[in-house]
Amino acid sequence: MIIVGAGVLGTMHAWQAVSRGHEVVHIEREDAARGASVRNFGLVWVGGRAPGAELAAAQRSRVLWEEIAERVPALGFRPSGSLTVAATERELAVAEAAARGPEAAERGYELLGPDRVREVNPALRGDLLGALWCRRDAQVEPRTAQAALQAELARSGRYTLLTGREVRDLAGPAAVRDDRGEVHRGDTVVLCTGAWLGGLVRELVPDLPVRRVRLQMAQTAPLGEALTTSVADGDSFRYYPAYRGPELDVLNDAQPQGPVPAGHAMQLLMVQRADGSLTIGDTHEYDTPFSFDTSEDPYDHLAGVVTRLLGRPMPPIRRRWAGVYAQCLDPAAVVHRAAVADGVHLVTGPGGRGMTCSPAIAETTAEELGWS
Repeated sequence: MIIVGAGVLGTMHAWQAVSRGHEVVHIEREDAARGASVRNFGLVWVGGRAPGAELAAAQRSRVLWEEIAERVPALGFRPSGSLTVAATERELAVAEAAARGPEAAERGYELLGPDRVREVNPALRGDLLGALWCRRDAQVEPRTAQAALQAELARSGRYTLLTGREVRDLAGPAAVRDDRGEVHRGDTVVLCTGAWLGGLVRELVPDLPVRRVRLQMAQTAPLGEALTTSVADGDSFRYYPAYRGPELDVLNDAQPQGPVPAGHAMQLLMVQRADGSLTIGDTHEYDTPFSFDTSEDPYDHLAGVVTRLLGRPMPPIRRRWAGVYAQCLDPAAVVHRAAVADGVHLVTGPGGRGMTCSPAIAETTAEELGWS
């Protein structure tokens, strides 16, 4: 199998192939993955996913992540759950509706009052009315997960990672040529090129139904105490499809976002890293050409929200970054998967679900292509 792209989606396809007894040549144009696969929260986010195929993929991936982590402890897998915190009565109404919904048990939802929130996550000492607890949510370490998986794959003796090589064109059925002129032939080629939608991808699919989305995030100094769950604010109810309903309509109409979060399509997600620091974000920019710089207003807004939830100043920001990911235009699709040439398949566009859903996406590819 020739897998192009060594982000989380490509690496999970390599994992599926090697696990099923195949040899893999894995080609990455950078020296190591540098796109959205490392510029994210590391969340395995089940709670907010849309009913149907998206939720099924997230649930299956949650199982697969835990299974893989038993073999690869360096993933830093933690079944931490999440708390989406309600600071107003209208946000609390959305949480209450979710907790009594038909999929509440499947998602691991539980509505918590303020005292119970602080029992579950003592670091949340700020003003809040309650929270929606999702026990199924988890996290991994995004900056190191791909490298840990690739190191484990290399131990199989059937995995070769070639970095610093860009695939330029096809060299026949199930064959590609890289920018060094080397041809790689296999039984199947899978292109998992992430937000790289130009070059060969554009030649193969000029009208690809996928868009690029830009985000801003940051990482703080260590918090100095444990953040026992990942944390989201009430704006996350607006962003994730699981919470759609009359209560969310009331929230959007009667309590619109302020100009900064609305202007940057923002929510707060906050995850503690293994070193105690906090990853916080994020924004969403959809119209190209994207900004080439980062804006300070979103970071000021996030710092204010984090401070209110913690009841103490947020640790200072030590790193800031922007990233770009690919998102399907079909809202019902988890990913865009298609045969684009003889023996060549393109898998792209998971959107902000890449870290969450990539194990199940790769498993589905393997089953559809008959990787026994």
